[in-house]
Amino acid sequence: MTHSFLSPMPRIVAHRGDSEYYPENTLPAFISADELGVDVIETDVHLTKDGEIVIWHDPTLERNTNGSGTIESHTLEELKTFDAGYNFTKDNGKTYPFRGKGIKLATLDEALKALPDTRFNIDLKSQEEEIVQTYLEVIKANHAEDRVCTASFHLGNLIKLRAAAPEMLTSVSTMEVIPLLARQKLHILPKRFDRKIIFQVPVKQYGIKVITPSFVKAMHERDAVVMVWTINNQEDMRYLYSIGVDTIMTDNPRLLIETAKDIGIRK
Repeated sequence: MTHSFLSPMPRIVAHRGDSEYYPENTLPAFISADELGVDVIETDVHLTKDGEIVIWHDPTLERNTNGSGTIESHTLEELKTFDAGYNFTKDNGKTYPFRGKGIKLATLDEALKALPDTRFNIDLKSQEEEIVQTYLEVIKANHAEDRVCTASFHLGNLIKLRAAAPEMLTSVSTMEVIPLLARQKLHILPKRFDRKIIFQVPVKQYGIKVITPSFVKAMHERDAVVMVWTINNQEDMRYLYSIGVDTIMTDNPRLLIETAKDIGIRK
């Protein structure tokens, strides 16, 4: 059964899928995370040279594949020739268990179809303005408007998306978080926000501590959602849940699920 993105409130987000055990941002990583029972899968998308929405984090291919160059400079057909499990290793390069196993870069359309009941948090990585319209076409073709939240470090992408599809959830960009954080610390926040605010932030950024008990309390009083990335330490997980953070993103969803069960957040 498909849930809307915020109902029930997501507690456990698998950052790039089950990326501790499978090549990140690939269908096997997503399927494994879904089978573990995570609430949301976080992923990233780029616009290919021929205008397709493909899942990948880095702007380039070198870190995780046997390819080279940028995502945007390749067609989807070209990207599909590369091995997306080529450089995955858990023993510092002694073995590469997924090399040559046929794992390819996936399109967003393929991921949404493979997991039709799964919620996704999707970061628009490309700066090309065409990505927004193409992304919306894929989301709408899969009737996924209600089960995704869209993020981007490029504020222009979010502004364009909000104008084109105001009913869809977006997180606030870094440029939007900074003034809200300043106003919170100065105790001059408005009594309420004029739209649903979803924070997706690290504990600390630019040397400034973002996540504090007072920040979480102030934002909850204004019906905002506080999602924190990327937490892989169990002590940090416990602390963040204890101060009321709504959602934690992690590279190790197995550990986060165990922690959430341990403290009663997850049955």
